[in-house]
Amino acid sequence: MPRVGVYPGTFDPFTNGHTDIIGRAVKLLDRLVIGVARNDSKGPMFSFDERVAIVREEVDLVRGSTQVDVVPFEGLLVHFARDMGADVIVRGLRSVQDFEYEYQMTAMNHEMAPDIDTIFLFADPRHQAVSSSLVKVIASMGGDASKFVSPRVLSRLTVKVGKG
Repeated sequence: MPRVGVYPGTFDPFTNGHTDIIGRAVKLLDRLVIGVARNDSKGPMFSFDERVAIVREEVDLVRGSTQVDVVPFEGLLVHFARDMGADVIVRGLRSVQDFEYEYQMTAMNHEMAPDIDTIFLFADPRHQAVSSSLVKVIASMGGDASKFVSPRVLSRLTVKVGKG
């Protein structure tokens, strides 16, 4: 039976850390669904459609032999995972603070969907400090975000913050 995983996020913007997690997740799964969450409450810099397009563009470079789909979603993650036929939810961890938050989410998701496990992939040390929020701050203040995102994302980010 194929192993199907869901890697959810707002991806605002999509970072090299996201690419790293996806690149490692595809080695473990037969199919990976990257769920781009609407989550307007986070006040995203990029529109929902822009984020979906960016993720699709970036994923084309790392998919390998695993089937990778980029699917927008709204609502509860466990409902989305079940709709996608997922066995696992893939989450990236950068720090102890991430773990504490993710641990609570995993417990709640398990209560709602005990048949769907969560797997954690630790961020590569080069990406442990990278967060989408910090990348947006760096870019908006005229800093160099090129170490944290791909050239394609950097170009879009630069235009978005009016520095290009």
